[in-house]
Amino acid sequence: MESEIMLDNKNVITMKLLHYFITEKNYNPIILQGVENEIWLENLDSDCEVIRIVSGYIHNNEQFDFDVFKTKRILKKIKKKTFSFHLNVMSIFLDLGDNVTKLGEDPKLMCINVKEENDINKNDLIKKIFPDLSKKMNYHEDGIELFVKITNDINKHNKEDASRLEKVFKTKKTYITYFLMAVNIIFYLTPLLLGQFDSVISSYCVHGPSIRAGEYYRLLSGIFLHGGTIHLLCNCYSLYIIGSQIESYLGKVKYIIVYLFSGLIGSLFSMSFGGSAASIGASGAIFGLMGALLYFGFYYRVYLGNVVKSQIIPLIVINLGLGFMLQGVDNFAHIGGLLGGFMITMALGIKDKSSTFEKVNGWIICTIFTAFVFYLAFIYSA
Repeated sequence: MESEIMLDNKNVITMKLLHYFITEKNYNPIILQGVENEIWLENLDSDCEVIRIVSGYIHNNEQFDFDVFKTKRILKKIKKKTFSFHLNVMSIFLDLGDNVTKLGEDPKLMCINVKEENDINKNDLIKKIFPDLSKKMNYHEDGIELFVKITNDINKHNKEDASRLEKVFKTKKTYITYFLMAVNIIFYLTPLLLGQFDSVISSYCVHGPSIRAGEYYRLLSGIFLHGGTIHLLCNCYSLYIIGSQIESYLGKVKYIIVYLFSGLIGSLFSMSFGGSAASIGASGAIFGLMGALLYFGFYYRVYLGNVVKSQIIPLIVINLGLGFMLQGVDNFAHIGGLLGGFMITMALGIKDKSSTFEKVNGWIICTIFTAFVFYLAFIYSA
């Protein structure tokens, strides 16, 4: 019985397509409830982000119209989860009736009719988007041997993919986060115990006129100073919660770069829009870590889509909102840090996700943005 199933033409084509899209093109299955006789695959880094392999029989135009309607509804849900405004979708139909005459009428959905393997080689759309598909479907094995090979290859690929994800999301030692917390605490307690608290704040805070006069060290020294115990504890707690995640996700070197760069951009924003007011605190750098987390969440939105919507974005919005409502809060530093963290993470890239092209573009954008902020701080606002 098993041999007969494996020799069925439709099942063979389905297996070969799955093997190609999963092992060659890094597509991942989308788990959908209540969907039968079709397989959904996604790769948000591909030009064609969603692939549907439909093995159910569609008899006429009415059934086909319902399939299109159902597909669009499911796509809306996928767009919401993945923060995608547009998804290119290719539906590969393996059992389309001769009475279906509306194939290809909807330009938003690419529909391919495949009854035999030769149909793949004849289809111009497939050859344009996946030019190697027809060649990759040629196997020396058949029957049970083909089933075993494809199953083993897919299982091996899935294990490797799971191993990569485990390395990314596995909780790691967060030495840098504890080090930064310690530095913030030392910079607060030392002058306080020596009776020089006000003097240190005055000499090392972010202060536009002083920085323009040549005291450039204030751009970074100010992000390690705090005005009181509550201020320090709030920032240390935020750093512990958010920083430990970023250190785990990005790695220690990228983490410290994001922290310092975000703090720098936050200080420059404070200079640009805060006038001659003094500013202190690590919150600009911490907002930069939120920006980094937002960028990381975008790349892993298939896995973190709900977390980004329910936790990361609300956290950013609430904290910015509080900054506008409460007196004495330098929200300009928060906004600058958030933008700086997002952009420097774009330049540094996400391991196994960001391409060289994306990172080069990130560095270009980050450089232009930094130059513009320096212009605002030292020339325009002077």
